[in-house]
Amino acid sequence: MYRFSRSIYREIAPKVIEDENDPTACRNKQLVLDACEGTIRRLTIDGRYFARPARTLFNDVRTYFAMGDQLAVWRAIELNIQLAQEFLARLPEGAGLDGIPRQCRAHTRKGTPCQREPLPGRDYCPSHKHLEESTTETVETAFEELGRESVRELTAA
Repeated sequence: MYRFSRSIYREIAPKVIEDENDPTACRNKQLVLDACEGTIRRLTIDGRYFARPARTLFNDVRTYFAMGDQLAVWRAIELNIQLAQEFLARLPEGAGLDGIPRQCRAHTRKGTPCQREPLPGRDYCPSHKHLEESTTETVETAFEELGRESVRELTAA
């Protein structure tokens, strides 16, 4: 996956503003590279819960570019993040990029991570699937209750 972060970096690195106080003139470029790699790493590990990776990366690096270059930087980031997301979507379910099989996100009573493989398209194994469902049900129930309360308030007024 580093090919995506390096691709972003290669496109935007020439536009990085150099720091006047840095004698090596590499500090800002290193910070941009670290941000690119961190975003791609998070996208591969936790992509399901990473809502706007392109926006996050752009917000992390925008201070290192001149105002006139920021549109080109945004477009390069957006394009490469989209390519990375498409690549990840084409991977078979349950396949890890680093060869490590997926594991359930739950923890046992002793506090150790569950070692079982999660259900396809889910984050939890069959033993812990109730954890994922309860979260969804809780959110749906809260929205329903909120909707009922607002209807009551409108009819009372």
